[in-house]
Amino acid sequence: MKNTPFTQTHIALGAKMAEFAGYNMPISYTGINEEHHCVRTNAGVFDVSHMGEFILKGPDALDLIQRVTTNDASKLADGQAQYSCLPNDNGGIVDDLLVYCIEQNKSYMLVVNASNIEKDWNWVSKHNTKGVEMHNISEKTALLAVQGPKATQYLQELTDMDITNLKYYTFTKGKFAGIDNVIVSATGYTGAGGVEIYFEDKGNDASKIWDEIFRVGMQHGMKPIGLAARDTLRLEMGFCLYGNDIDDTTNPIEAGLGWITKFTKDFTARPIIEQYKKDGVSRKLVGLEMVDRGIPRHGHILQNAEGKEIGIITSGTQAPSLGKAIGMGYVAKEHASSGSEVYVMIRDKAIKAKVVKMPFA
Repeated sequence: MKNTPFTQTHIALGAKMAEFAGYNMPISYTGINEEHHCVRTNAGVFDVSHMGEFILKGPDALDLIQRVTTNDASKLADGQAQYSCLPNDNGGIVDDLLVYCIEQNKSYMLVVNASNIEKDWNWVSKHNTKGVEMHNISEKTALLAVQGPKATQYLQELTDMDITNLKYYTFTKGKFAGIDNVIVSATGYTGAGGVEIYFEDKGNDASKIWDEIFRVGMQHGMKPIGLAARDTLRLEMGFCLYGNDIDDTTNPIEAGLGWITKFTKDFTARPIIEQYKKDGVSRKLVGLEMVDRGIPRHGHILQNAEGKEIGIITSGTQAPSLGKAIGMGYVAKEHASSGSEVYVMIRDKAIKAKVVKMPFA
C-alpha cells in the first residue's frame, strides 16, 4: 500500500486505517456519526492526498480538455474550477473530475479519482494528438480538504489570501501557513462548505500545514475526519461516487449529470450521449428513502410491488444528519418519479422505500 504525507500522523492519532484505492487511509477516528456532525456544523480535516492531479499546458491544452470532457471548459476564467466527466467511446464514464483553469487557454489542472489515476492518464494521453505538455503531479501533490461552515473562518489567519469570500468553485494561489505556492479552492465533496488545499509535498511542508491548521482550529472543535464520514456526507448531498454510482457502463444522462454535458462542443461519444438526451434513457439514478426499517447497500436489488426486478442500489447508509436510511440507485424510468414506491431486497426480504428528490440534506 502507498502512504500519503499524513499516514503516520493518522496512525499516531489512533485512526482506524484501511486500504483505499491502493493507499493506507484513515477510515474513522472517533466514529462516523461524531465526525459527520463535526463537519456539518463546524469544521473537519480530511486527508485526500490520494487523489490524482494532472497539469496540461500549451496553446492546445484547452482543445484537448474540450475533446475529452463533457462540460464546457472554455467558459472558465483564471481562478475558476468546473465539475466534469470523461466519457468513453460508448458514452459511459471513464471518470468524473475537476478542471482548474490556472491560466486561460494556456494552463489547466485536472483532479481525478485516486483509483483511476493511471486509467485517466492513459485516456487523456491517447487523445493528446497535438503535443500538449502533460505532467502527472499526483505523487508529489498533497491535498487536505478542510470542510464545514466554519472552515474558512478558522483558516483565514493562516494566509493573506481572502479565502473567507472565495466563491464556490473558484480558487486562489499564494502563501498559506508560511508555505508558498499553495492553492486554496472553494470546493469539496461534502456539501458543507469549506476549502481544499493543494501543495507540493516537499521537506516538512505537509507537517507544517497540518500542524498550523489544527493550531487555529482545534480550539474551536475542529477534528480530523476519516473517509467513512466523507462518504455519508457526500451521500446526503446526492453526490456520485465513482465505482458505485457511476462507471464505464453508466452514461451521464441516466446518472443525472446532464447539467455537466454540453452539446455546444464536440467531445468523445457526443453523438451517443446526445441520442440518450433526445430519446430518453431506460433507467435513472434516483434518491431513495427507506419507509420500512432497513439500510440499503451497494448491490441490493430493487423490485416493484409485484416482485419484479426494476433496478439496483449503488450507495446507501444510515444518514447521520437525517436519522433515517437513504440510498441512491438506478431504477427503470417508469418508477423514477418522486414518491414512487419500490422495494429493496435486504437479506431476501422486500423492504419498502420511496423515491425522493436529492439532495437529501
